[in-house]
Amino acid sequence: MRIATFNLENLDLAPGGEAAFERRAAVLRPQLEALQADILCLQEVNGQHVGGQKARELTALTRLLAETAYDTYDLVAASSAAQGMADVHNLVILSRRPAHRSEALRHRLVPPPAYRSVTAEPETAREMTLEWDRPLLHAVYETEGGRALHVINLHLRSPLAAPIPGQKLSAQRWGSLAGWAEGYFTATVKRSGQALEARLLVERIFDADPEALIAVCGDLNAGEEETPSRLLQATLEDSGNPELAGRVLEALELRLPAARRFTINHGGHRRMLDHILCSPVLAAACRGVEADNDKLPDETLMAEDDPRSNHAPLVAEFDV
Repeated sequence: MRIATFNLENLDLAPGGEAAFERRAAVLRPQLEALQADILCLQEVNGQHVGGQKARELTALTRLLAETAYDTYDLVAASSAAQGMADVHNLVILSRRPAHRSEALRHRLVPPPAYRSVTAEPETAREMTLEWDRPLLHAVYETEGGRALHVINLHLRSPLAAPIPGQKLSAQRWGSLAGWAEGYFTATVKRSGQALEARLLVERIFDADPEALIAVCGDLNAGEEETPSRLLQATLEDSGNPELAGRVLEALELRLPAARRFTINHGGHRRMLDHILCSPVLAAACRGVEADNDKLPDETLMAEDDPRSNHAPLVAEFDV
C-alpha cells in the first residue's frame, strides 16, 4: 500500500482560465500518476462556482483527475466554508478503497484561544479570538489485512503574520514592526493550535487502540524541529517517559538521505515542510519513502503563470 501527500498549490479553474488550467494539468497529471498512491492526501484544492450556484464544487480537481487512475477513487473533502467547498485551500483524500467514515475537525478538541492584542487599533478592537484557518480531515480505511487505518490530512497555517486590526497599510505592507511582530506571534499560535488539535485526535485514537495504524500527512509549514512537528511527533525525548513510546509518531522523511530531504526550495534553501508521520506499528511496516523533488523549482524564481507546484510530493510504501 502506498500513501502520498501533495500540496497542489492553489489548484483552480478560473473563468476564462481554461488554457492556464490545461498547462497546469499537463504538469500535475504525470506527477500524480507517478506516485501510484492507494491513498493520496491533497492540499490547496480550490473550489469553483458551478452554473451560477452559490455553493462551490471541486470542478478543477475533477477535471485534473479525469485522465488519471485516480478518476475512480473514493473522495472525501474538508473545507473552512459553512456549506460546500471554500474558494481556496480545501483538503481532499483520494483512496482506492472507500472510507468507512470521515470527519472534519476544527475547534472540536481545542477551543479558539481568547487573546487581548497589545497593538490593535482602535483599543476597542483588542479583544480577539484566534481561530484556525482550516479544519483537519480524518478518514478511516480498512487494509487488506482487515485492520483499521486512520489517515489525517493537515494543512497548517503559513508562518506569515496574521492581520492585526489597524496595523496594516495594505495587503503586503505593515504600519509598524510592533504590529507585524504581534501578527507573526498570533500566526504561530494558530499554526501550533492546529497541530495540538491533531495531536489530541491521535491520542483519542490510541486510547481506543494502542496498536493503531495512523498516518498524519500534509503540509505542516514547519520542519521536523519546529513546534508544530514536535507537537505531532511527541518523541520519547520530549516526554521522558518510556511508557509513552507507543504513542510517538515517526517522521518518515528522516529515512531519506539528507540530500533528498526537502519538499520546498526557497531562495536556494531546501526545507522539508510536507510530512508523513506514522504510529509505531505503521512505521514498522514502512518499506520505503520517496520525495519527488528532482525537478522542484525555486519558488522565488517562479513566474506568476508557472504551471508547477512549489511543493514536491512525498510517498511512502507499506506492507500491511
